Parts: sequence; C-alpha cells; structure tokens
Amino acid sequence: MNKGIRFTYEFKQNAVAQFVERGYAVSEVSERLGISTKSLYTWKAQFAKSPQVRSEVAKQAAEIGRLKREFARATEQRKILKNRSGLVPACAR
Repeated sequence: MNKGIRFTYEFKQNAVAQFVERGYAVSEVSERLGISTKSLYTWKAQFAKSPQVRSEVAKQAAEIGRLKREFARATEQRKILKNRSGLVPACAR
C-alpha cells in the first residue's frame, strides 16, 4: 500500500515555519501547499522534539530575558532622568 508523497526535511521545515514563525494560518498553509493540517501539526511536534530546535528555543529564551532586563534598566534610567529635571531648586530657575 502506497503511503503517499514523501516530503523532504527542508520542505517540512519551511511549511512549519510559515505558520509558527511567519504567522500564516495553518489552514492557509495547508491549502497552499496541498497537504493536510494534520501533517503540519505532526511535523511541528516532530521538530519540537528535535535537540536542535530545543537548543534554538533555549537561546531565544535567554535573549528575550536579556532584552527584558535591558529594557527594565533603560526604563528605570529614563524615569530617574525625568524626575531629576523636576528637582532643580527654585533659585536656580
């Protein structure tokens, strides 16, 4: 019994990236590529188990954490500088 068309790793990766990273609807990607939504979700689950993908996700999470800390620090500095201008003594004005 024929199991159907076999897709390359790159094809699967690109198909999953279209709805995971680029924000397209799964149904839209499925229709455009002529594959089932079930296949897309299966491929997504397979890639999520991959050590390479987990490593990339960990790197991205670390980067997000670093950026959040940097943003909080910049926000605090901005708040300090903004309040500082209001602290000028009346005689200096």
